[in-house]
Amino acid sequence: MSALLLGLVLFFAAHSVSIVNDPWRNRMVAKLGEWTWKGLYALVSIAGFALIVWGYVLARHDPMVFYTPPVWLRPVTMVLLVPAFPLLLATYLPGRIQSAAKHPMLAATMLWAFSHLLVNGTLADVLLFGAFLVWAVLDRISMKHRAQRPILHLLPTGANDLIAIIAGLALYVAFLFWLHGWLIGVPLIVL
Repeated sequence: MSALLLGLVLFFAAHSVSIVNDPWRNRMVAKLGEWTWKGLYALVSIAGFALIVWGYVLARHDPMVFYTPPVWLRPVTMVLLVPAFPLLLATYLPGRIQSAAKHPMLAATMLWAFSHLLVNGTLADVLLFGAFLVWAVLDRISMKHRAQRPILHLLPTGANDLIAIIAGLALYVAFLFWLHGWLIGVPLIVL
């Protein structure tokens, strides 16, 4: 469990600098240079992510049950996750979806984390998905109080919405039938 906790701390420490102290972040970028800052940010994030994955795998070998979710929540979760991938892609494909969601990656993260909490009840699950949910909510709230940095992406068009929806739904189906089992080790639909 300690690897999972350390990974969460490292990952969210890097991802929460702007939430906690955006002026300090801006001073550090000016002092170190944008690419050095991004490199350090990436190193800490990757180390945290690797520890999260490793710690979660270790925790699954000896799970501590925190709660037992009812079986009927599984289809609810699958429905809640339908918009997650289109929202995620809309982050980099500006259009009406991005405008309506304002911060589509955070919305996708909230949906992903909340829906996984509905069907996973071990302590490791609560720590992992709960941490992502709390972070996404706090980041979304903090976005209202700080200047937004531009994201380099395409020009806004209706075609981007169509691409986000079609590619997002294709990714959803791929995860449903293959990728979740292959990447996570938990098949969602067995053919």
